[in-house]
Amino acid sequence: MSQLTPTFSLNHMTAPKLSAFELLDTAKALGLQAVELRNDVADNSISELDHARAIGARARELGIEILSINALYPFNVWNPERAAQAERLAELAAACGATGLVLCPLNDGSFQGSDPASLEQALRGLQPILEQHGLKGFVEPLGFPVSSLRLKKNAVAAIQAVGGEGRFALVHDTFHHRVAGETEFFPEFTGLVHISGVEDTAIGYEQMLDAHRVLVGPADRLDNIGQIRTLLQAGYQGYFSFEPFAREVCELDQPLPAVQASMDFIAEGVRG
Repeated sequence: MSQLTPTFSLNHMTAPKLSAFELLDTAKALGLQAVELRNDVADNSISELDHARAIGARARELGIEILSINALYPFNVWNPERAAQAERLAELAAACGATGLVLCPLNDGSFQGSDPASLEQALRGLQPILEQHGLKGFVEPLGFPVSSLRLKKNAVAAIQAVGGEGRFALVHDTFHHRVAGETEFFPEFTGLVHISGVEDTAIGYEQMLDAHRVLVGPADRLDNIGQIRTLLQAGYQGYFSFEPFAREVCELDQPLPAVQASMDFIAEGVRG
């Protein structure tokens, strides 16, 4: 039997103090072939077309793929403002040569947009924008109790309802999968995987927040190893993108050694 080998990428949230160009250099130093950019990392957000084109040019020089701009929020509350926001992000994504946009649902406890009709309306509105710019839409359910879209199965149902299988894919986030208590995997619909760990033993799963998310290590409570192995065994061949939010990771001056240690731990665990 062949060994299972995850392929890693680097989400800008892992090292938000770095510029996008420094993120590309860090990915190259780690031997990675892909990164995710963000529109929410303060001074280092991707926000201008010329900036996006320069980042894309540098990525091509280094042989690094830009997987996404993360994220359109809240994508499932579709209105003229959201359409304009989607168009702007799509322009930036195309300018830097990204594969797609990450699409995050409303996460404020109001549950606006949580009904199937609203979700399908948003996907139908997004389809022509994504098609015009040659992009994928990566739908990322958020497992928090206040989220308007917690479960991947509901995202899959909406994608199928609008005939969007060729344009949309799931983000399987190992944190949100566990926080939502979800057990189903959808490898055939999965286009991207976000990985992070939680080590705090004083909180229950439904109390976990982004601030608890660290790099994956031996004390991880989310069963990242098991989730990654399941996806690989089921045929998923895409990237596993590091996405911690905890300050102790995001504020590291030298993130490279910490990410390398997590990569080594995961690779060994999955093989074992």
